Amino acid sequence: MILGRFRYGKRVLQGIVEDNEVMVTSGKLKGRRIALERLRVLTPSRPTKIVCVGLNYKDHAAELGMPLPSEPVLFLKPPSAALAQGEAIVYPSMTKRVDYEAELGVVISRRCRNVPAKEVERFILGYTCFNDVTARDLQQKDGQWTRAKSFDTFAPFGPYVVTPDEVDAAQLEVKLYLNRRLKQRGSTKNMIFPVEELISFISRIMTLERGDVIATGTPPGVGPMKPGDEVVVEIPQVGRLVNRVMEAK
Repeated sequence: MILGRFRYGKRVLQGIVEDNEVMVTSGKLKGRRIALERLRVLTPSRPTKIVCVGLNYKDHAAELGMPLPSEPVLFLKPPSAALAQGEAIVYPSMTKRVDYEAELGVVISRRCRNVPAKEVERFILGYTCFNDVTARDLQQKDGQWTRAKSFDTFAPFGPYVVTPDEVDAAQLEVKLYLNRRLKQRGSTKNMIFPVEELISFISRIMTLERGDVIATGTPPGVGPMKPGDEVVVEIPQVGRLVNRVMEAK
């Protein structure tokens, strides 16, 4: 199934996307079918936290000339960084370089903690496209990643969530286009730590809540964006996330 969140007038709905319609699964309109063109697409979940993984592709580590980590390298993005399909990534005035990083995102289905890797699938709502937007100059300047990763609009994800029965997360192609030019291309088969290991590891550190997002790392080819650019994260079987970059007002 393809799951999403939408605004319909003053209502926020959840539903299943079927062709060009959404079958509503929540609230007073449950069971009604609404044309997709009449809805505004929201982020497919409202995370309490966004947990990101650094340096999780073998070919990306080779590109940077860095050794493979022995454990997942984690950092957080705040919920205020979340951005939906079609909304604008804001280029902050305090940075001179903002980079794209295409990633596979995992959305958690229900609260979990200390989950063995073999049981992780029970806690996965599904998969989505994610862009780990980064102020690269601030990351290098600060020596840690919080400021560089946490600006409002720096966590675009969506447009929808595709349930696990539709996706083989170990065999997905992750691509990014900047102004229609292919800039990143990799495969999740090159992950150092696969999805099951990541979620199990993270759940032993912090409780994961329904709607939380795990961003699983980026393949080679990260690079800068500028105001006016269009950036597209594309993962066949999962979706196509489109955002533009705009200057801060």
